[in-house]
Amino acid sequence: MKVVLNQDVKGLGKKLQIVEVSEGYARNFLLPKKLAVIADNKNINEAKGKISSQKFKKKTELEAAKANKAILDKGCIEFRHKVGEGSRLYGSVTEKDIADKIKEVYKIDVNKKKITVNDPIKNLGTYTVNVKLHEGVVANLKITVVGL
Repeated sequence: MKVVLNQDVKGLGKKLQIVEVSEGYARNFLLPKKLAVIADNKNINEAKGKISSQKFKKKTELEAAKANKAILDKGCIEFRHKVGEGSRLYGSVTEKDIADKIKEVYKIDVNKKKITVNDPIKNLGTYTVNVKLHEGVVANLKITVVGL
């Protein structure tokens, strides 16, 4: 019996995949638990439509990420902080500060967890941070910290 999976089933397949299973397994386990539906024309076409829409969405997200990468690679963000002895900052520049500044300056919404700072930014100077925009798309953003 052919069924279309509604969600990932370990050892069987991924969501929206059409698989061949025994009739007993389908009727006694997959169908009652709503893990799958019988693969008739309507359900197969619906699954294909969902798969194509997911592919289109991923493609547009990747294109947007590449465009944002080009913007951030060329860009530079400047932070102004109070400075103590030896050009050390009071506090530090955090990933949240960087994400907020990216949103303010470039109008690009970035999650603070996607920003990687190699060393804590606690001194004046120029730093480079990595911003993960999409799977496989990482931008290198320059950050300049100057004193007040």
